[in-house]
Amino acid sequence: MTRHFRTLVDLEPDELVALIGRARELKRLRGTAAHPRPLEGKAVVIALEKASTRTRVSFEVGIAELGAQPITLISSSTQMGRGEPIEDTARMLSAYCHGVVYRTFGHDRVEAMCRAATVPVINGLSETYHPCQLLADLQTVQESFGRLEGLRVAWIGDGNNMAHSWILAAAQVGLELVLACPEGYEPDDAVLERARAIGRGSVSVVREPAQAAEGSHVVTTDVWASMGHEAETRARAAAFAAYQVDAALMARARPEAIFLHCLPAHRGEEVAADVIDGPASRVWAEAENRLHAQKALLEHLIAG
Repeated sequence: MTRHFRTLVDLEPDELVALIGRARELKRLRGTAAHPRPLEGKAVVIALEKASTRTRVSFEVGIAELGAQPITLISSSTQMGRGEPIEDTARMLSAYCHGVVYRTFGHDRVEAMCRAATVPVINGLSETYHPCQLLADLQTVQESFGRLEGLRVAWIGDGNNMAHSWILAAAQVGLELVLACPEGYEPDDAVLERARAIGRGSVSVVREPAQAAEGSHVVTTDVWASMGHEAETRARAAAFAAYQVDAALMARARPEAIFLHCLPAHRGEEVAADVIDGPASRVWAEAENRLHAQKALLEHLIAG
């Protein structure tokens, strides 16, 4: 049976923890003769319907370092951009390659690709989930604290695809996650229920950023207007004005707390420049870890 990676819960909790450990091992082995090439002779397609920097580059480099050929498809220059059904594209790509990374809009498009594909499909981002980013985030947290279970994470801002992925991560690895979201921008109730059904960790939603940040090991956020929400920029700026991660908010976290952001960031909006560029920031290690975590994922799904 073909295994896909649509969300973090496509991995068992122990499998997820092991994958993060493997990512750290691949990071140590990079550039050495001992680095494995388990995808030698294979090809992996990266299908992009949304603009991308980190996803595209980290997957292209990672696929090549594992021995496979990366093939990047930009939607506007393919038949998908002219309306070819996702299912037809999935069947065709399954005949040509050994895996598909799909970065798209509605999560229903990821599900459609997975239903029709006979090779592993990886969700490179949808409007509901961003699981590959969370693999890198969890790796960064583990590198910083030596563990995951029992750590307190504060999410500040929009209940978006990143918030949803943190919610599932908390349930998988046993985090205490507190999300501070403005009224009307809370995470989806179905995602919260899905996490609570897993029964590990804890997830709560509050209104005040200070309440979420208090005593946290990790403080993390995202832009106020994600791709697809640009028309709401002015309304969102007003709604999120009190949700900037600044030095005063970080001071409420533990002294050893770290700051994460999936990038790109808007300094002076969701995060102050002296936080993202300050000593607590781990955003560059986090961005680098996209490469290592995704290599571990590709190895796991395609090479077995």
